[in-house]
Amino acid sequence: MPIHAQLLRHATETSDKAALVIDGRSLSYGELYLRAKAIYRFLQDLPRSNHRMFDLPGVETLAALSLGNHIGFAEYFAAATAFPNACAVIDPMMPAERIERIIERLAPDVLIVDDDAGPSAEIARRLGIPVVVTGAEPFDLGAGGDDLAVDADGIFLIGFTSGTTAEPKAYYRSREQWRRSLDRGRVVFELEDAPSTMCPGALAHGLALYALVEALDAGATFHSVRKWDPGMVARTLSSWHVERLVAVPTHIAGIARAWAGESALTSLRDVLTAGAKLDRNGVESMRRLFPKARIREYYGASELGFMTVSTLVGGEIDFPIDRVGQAYPGVEISIRDLDENDVGTDVPGTIFVDSDLIADGYLWGDDGQAFRVTEAGATVGDLGELDADGMLRVIGRAGGMMISGGNNIYPAEVESVLKACPGVEDAVVFGLPDAYFGQRIVAVVSGETMDLKILADHCANSLARYKIPKQFYHIGSWPMTSSGKISRGQVETSVVSGDDFVIRLSA
Repeated sequence: MPIHAQLLRHATETSDKAALVIDGRSLSYGELYLRAKAIYRFLQDLPRSNHRMFDLPGVETLAALSLGNHIGFAEYFAAATAFPNACAVIDPMMPAERIERIIERLAPDVLIVDDDAGPSAEIARRLGIPVVVTGAEPFDLGAGGDDLAVDADGIFLIGFTSGTTAEPKAYYRSREQWRRSLDRGRVVFELEDAPSTMCPGALAHGLALYALVEALDAGATFHSVRKWDPGMVARTLSSWHVERLVAVPTHIAGIARAWAGESALTSLRDVLTAGAKLDRNGVESMRRLFPKARIREYYGASELGFMTVSTLVGGEIDFPIDRVGQAYPGVEISIRDLDENDVGTDVPGTIFVDSDLIADGYLWGDDGQAFRVTEAGATVGDLGELDADGMLRVIGRAGGMMISGGNNIYPAEVESVLKACPGVEDAVVFGLPDAYFGQRIVAVVSGETMDLKILADHCANSLARYKIPKQFYHIGSWPMTSSGKISRGQVETSVVSGDDFVIRLSA
């Protein structure tokens, strides 16, 4: 972790302050640092794996964490990212076959788990990799040891993101990149006074992991939950008087439903969203739920870091709701055609960024379809356009484009229109094979509105005729990924199979 100097300072100056609170169980900064030192010493004494298939310059010990939102996550992450260590964070909720491919290829020196009988532990043991279970450590967590190394450069984090195939893609990050990002974020998001922060997402994913590190860097108290429970999150926000919420829009919608009829959560001063585009209905819901909060969203990618940030202030929306904001400090954005020529403003194309926050690359899994770095900058293949004020509109991923009747259609555009329809909570749009159109456009919505005519008429007011979905479905509750996003693949499967999770709407 690129904040070990700050951790030592917080452990010295505010030793008794809670660094982490999960389901009411807390860990102080003093305890966090002491326990991380004991883990650090343990990691340094481990024998090294001789099965690794790739080189990690400057890394002596590679520890893999396959933990849920466990109170011990921060302890192990702090120790496993202190020089000369590096940490790989594996989502324990991934399919077992994907976990096995990762662990086999990664060949870490040790795997840390919170479930001794879970798939990750079983796979590691079968591959001859040592396993440590949090809460049953083979060493004394209170023994301490040498201070964690500070001011070191080099690789500290390996993360995983899905590509165009089932093969997990492994990218790596350096401490320098995250230090730059954290230093700028402290100013952009006004974190100098260490606001208490809640992020209910999985720590194995970028949004929550970064929010945790960001909070610890600032000396704030970070709140989360072991398992996603919107009622528990809302009660935590209320009872602990949390000042800042970082979440994907679907999590916030769940909190709003769980807290319906209760008093507004007035302690929140900031709400930051990412992972999906905000819509007007969602913004209005947040303003009712968090009346004193500044609402912000950012757009970024695991490989690119922050790209844009936007702020909604006061009672009105101060920027076009279909935009994701202007470039993050230190980031330059351009829109380019297939030959990577800059197309200027108000013309769609591929989003490229030039910044010092870009990942070094992939250890494996580079399919050439997403993240790439060229003379024009770096891109993950997202499409968008810039207006004259530098506001970015994200259209979608090139691979997600639908072609219906010879016309190019991007799901994000249709979804944005549907989510602005009164009574619609969320929407997913995709194309299915069609003998006449090539692909027919299908929309699945949630919320109170189940009237086909209302949905179709609303689309007709904002979309060209060929972009209006040919079929509409309603879903009561969305299948979710472990990162809190809608599982689009499961939604599409439900429509194709005709199961009971979706209801086709008819006139």
